[in-house]
Amino acid sequence: MNAMAVVNSIISTASLCLYVLLSCMCKFSFGSEISFVTCGSVIKLLNVKHNVRLHSHDVRYGSGSGQQSVTGVTTVEDSNSYWSIRGTIAAACHRGTPVKCGQNIRLTHVNTGRNLHSHYFASPLSSNQEVSAFGEDGEGDHLDEWTVLCGGSLWERDESVRFRHTATDALLSVTGEQYGRPIHGQREVHAMTSTSQHSYWKAMEGIFMKPSETGTRDFSSPHHTEF
Repeated sequence: MNAMAVVNSIISTASLCLYVLLSCMCKFSFGSEISFVTCGSVIKLLNVKHNVRLHSHDVRYGSGSGQQSVTGVTTVEDSNSYWSIRGTIAAACHRGTPVKCGQNIRLTHVNTGRNLHSHYFASPLSSNQEVSAFGEDGEGDHLDEWTVLCGGSLWERDESVRFRHTATDALLSVTGEQYGRPIHGQREVHAMTSTSQHSYWKAMEGIFMKPSETGTRDFSSPHHTEF
């Protein structure tokens, strides 16, 4: 590993540690006692079919939108795979509130502060719908919103769910295409209008916020400082 990679790894780890430190002022759980996914939680998302975690980093696409790339990685420990669950511009998402099936959310990349995003640009490898990370300090636009599709009333931690891009109706997907340099071996993440096994995701490692007694903290805007 070269010196720059070591520095970047230290910075990424420090960013996550800062979030954990700040979160100590609130109720949260590393364990399994919370059976559902909650607003304000910071998690990794695993694509069930391809066994890769949703990932981003400050590397931009060389085609399409030119925005920050989003990929899938097999590495479990990479801190660039953490995403914060937040509300939308129009609807608040209070810390610790269970996410409902059918609810619109934003997924904000912890280390860069950009939101999971999609639009009608073609993805670089498969020519499906491009998925990128967009915005600054957690604020982007309406194309950052995703609808959680699950089987019951709440997003259960142990179930496989889908994320439908609210503006275009396409599903967050991985179909296995791999990048070369500079992100060799990482999988393309894109969006597809057809339903298939490529579009199912499960919440994995992370910090899961417990429901609070007041439930008044709004996570639709980035007042917190973990970014």
